[in-house]
Amino acid sequence: MEYSIVTDAYQKIEATTKRLEMTDHLVDLIKKTPKSFIDKMAYLTQGKLYPDFLGIEIGMAEKMAIDSVAKATKMKESEIVQKFKKIGDLGLTAEQLLEKMPASKESLTAEEVYDTLNKVAYTSGKGSVEAKVDLVAKILRKATPKEARYIVRTFTGRLRLGVGDMTFLDALTIAYFGNKKRRNEIERAYNLSSDLGFVAKTLMNEGIDGIKRIKITIGRPVRAMLAERLKSPKEILEKIGGTGSAEYKYDGLRIQAHISHDETYLFSRRLENLTDQFPDVSEALRNSINAKEVVVEGECVAVDSNTGEMRAFQTISQRRGRKYRIKEMIEEIPTTIFLFDILYEDGQNLIDWPYPRRRKELERVFKETEHVKLAEQFITDDPDQLEKYMDKAIESGCEGLVIKALGEDSVYQAGSRGFLWIKYKREYKSEMADTVDLVSVGAFAGRGRRAGTYGAMLMAAYDLKSDGFKTVCKLGTGFDDDTLSKLPRVFKPYKLSHRHPRVDSKIKADYWFVPNVVLEVLGAELTLSPSHTCGLNAIKKDSGIAIRFPRFTGRWREDKAPENATTTDEIIEMYRSQLKKM
Repeated sequence: MEYSIVTDAYQKIEATTKRLEMTDHLVDLIKKTPKSFIDKMAYLTQGKLYPDFLGIEIGMAEKMAIDSVAKATKMKESEIVQKFKKIGDLGLTAEQLLEKMPASKESLTAEEVYDTLNKVAYTSGKGSVEAKVDLVAKILRKATPKEARYIVRTFTGRLRLGVGDMTFLDALTIAYFGNKKRRNEIERAYNLSSDLGFVAKTLMNEGIDGIKRIKITIGRPVRAMLAERLKSPKEILEKIGGTGSAEYKYDGLRIQAHISHDETYLFSRRLENLTDQFPDVSEALRNSINAKEVVVEGECVAVDSNTGEMRAFQTISQRRGRKYRIKEMIEEIPTTIFLFDILYEDGQNLIDWPYPRRRKELERVFKETEHVKLAEQFITDDPDQLEKYMDKAIESGCEGLVIKALGEDSVYQAGSRGFLWIKYKREYKSEMADTVDLVSVGAFAGRGRRAGTYGAMLMAAYDLKSDGFKTVCKLGTGFDDDTLSKLPRVFKPYKLSHRHPRVDSKIKADYWFVPNVVLEVLGAELTLSPSHTCGLNAIKKDSGIAIRFPRFTGRWREDKAPENATTTDEIIEMYRSQLKKM
């Protein structure tokens, strides 16, 4: 497949901020892609080589990319750096430089680009930097100027077409069926496998029958079910049918564990592979299992080895991302995992079982130990009893409760957020004293004491309907001096020269970011706003909803993908609940 076909589509996608137009361009690209390459095309379009859970990154730093462009164009590195600083986009820099070069007589294929990316990702050890530079320079010499733009952006992790998972699934369904009637079946397959490329390849080669055969598999994470939120025990119980199972909401790291006698995988809510970082958790689970293989979910919490008391989230987060001193950290920060659901057991999917049946099976399959326990549970139909149980959870060091429906329809909704699970956190008992998890989509230049860093961040909620992000506040309070000084460096990998296609904002930021970093925010109250797009027209025409006096709590939600952030629907519901109390 000629790579020019791919870059033509990329250019069209990049030129629009309208999801329908983006989908149309993707449909056209998918139809032109050979079946044998469709999985790799799915990854490439998102700037990846493999699904996230495999953790394989291209691994080319900006400096190496500059060296590659220099080698391909036979220009001095200093000249390229100077031009890059002026343009601000290394991809466009490469494109402009290649426009002055003689055109290659050979055409570049998408397969060549992918294979080169793959070689770069797997090249390591002595001499790896030079080898990577040579690999990239080789395909840049064959590339057209436009192809060079997207090659460099892909290698440096800055493709940023704004194609979300749901948008790609829409396009895939339309490309194969001509409409979106079978969209739910395609999305279910994705929710069970978390692998866009695998789903695309299965559909194109095996059709809908192949899609239906996709099941939960050890080693492929299931996309997490998420909870909605409400503010009062009475409202919560009414919403789930009168009686619910209240479970402690632990202040830890949500983990999906895939366990068999031969292998164990631990995945975060963002589908990151945490197995190597928590070998103690893997061992504890294997020793506790009474089945050949299972997939379970739990909350991994740091505990005080002296008192057994649960410690704050910030403690367990110190163990994430570590490659060294693992044994020492296990001793310094011991953990307990509190299991709350079972999704798969010995070849059988359990996600369509009602929750009470899944809970009973979880109790049967696992024996409790010092480091593996079942989540505390209390079944009630009494709002007052639920409130008392909430107090008990808080006293035990938890964030609050998750109340779960018990009816026949209480299935595990993989990849979805709904009212079968409802969060009730301690902050919800007062006005807008509850925390929300928001995505940083932009920033504003600092002044005075904050000169040289960001004065405030533009924060957004995730919108399910548009698969985008709607602004809800400017966040400038709660950052200490050390954090403020680090902000430009933290957000550098996500910096854009333009608003990201998935961001809907009336406000013009000084800097724009790829929606990726999630922060926990506390506010005074929710108010109507003509400036923000979250909940636009939901309460009042031409008005959105904003958070008044927002403050950063200090908690970076690295465990949450941007699509797991607080949704616009949740913000709207919180505003309506706030009105009822006035």
